[in-house]
Amino acid sequence: MKKNAFNLYRPFILVLLLVAVGSYVAAFEKVNQDYFQLKVYHYETDEQEKVIDQYLESAYLPALHKLGFKEIGVFKPLENAVGQDRLVYVFISAADLSLLVNLDQRLAKDQKYLEAGKIYIGAGYSNPPFKRLETIWMKAFEGMPKSALPKLSAEKNKRIYELRSYEAATEQLSTNKIDMFNNGEIDIFNKLNFNAVFYGQVIAGSTMPNLMYLTAFENMEDRNTHWKDFGPLYKPMQDLPQYQNNVSKSIKVLLFPTAYSDI
Repeated sequence: MKKNAFNLYRPFILVLLLVAVGSYVAAFEKVNQDYFQLKVYHYETDEQEKVIDQYLESAYLPALHKLGFKEIGVFKPLENAVGQDRLVYVFISAADLSLLVNLDQRLAKDQKYLEAGKIYIGAGYSNPPFKRLETIWMKAFEGMPKSALPKLSAEKNKRIYELRSYEAATEQLSTNKIDMFNNGEIDIFNKLNFNAVFYGQVIAGSTMPNLMYLTAFENMEDRNTHWKDFGPLYKPMQDLPQYQNNVSKSIKVLLFPTAYSDI
């Protein structure tokens, strides 16, 4: 009798088990967020820029590709602010933070990389290839757990990328702004096809607490049109009482990709 009862309810038991397994997998995938590294070169002269470009194109990116890193972005500002450093941004993503933490040690074992980058790597103290070097580590938002390659049709030299950094007065307020992205703001960006490359919570950097994200456009006109369309959709969310005062400082930098950038 008990066996018959089990057979009777077995289809329902199997369904419940499948639902439970599906929920577990979905929960696991939800927290499986990538990590990002944004390396920022600060330099002053054309000669330094030439050395950095040669190193990145001929040594760094090929070595990263060999290690399995894909879709590496290299960007420069459209304009350098008067009196400020000139910059080169290098973006990479990884499924595990340890891959970023141990990256330099792995590169040091690659003889081809060391040979291709010897001018940069072996530069003397009196003629350094940069003024200073900044490394920012981020964790992807739940709303977009991995970076994406933008779907653009314009030639690379016409594309515009926009890097934004939103600082907050406290960690809690920064988390609040990230929640805002995860619970509606990213949906607006997706609806308007902002071609976001990444959204990241900064976990190591000089201006914490903050978040950063990168969007992509066909050209400057396309960029301006997108932001014009964004305002009306964002305004109702912006006015919600639970999302007030969660950004204390915002910085935006308009960028263009180098010819050798993957993105």
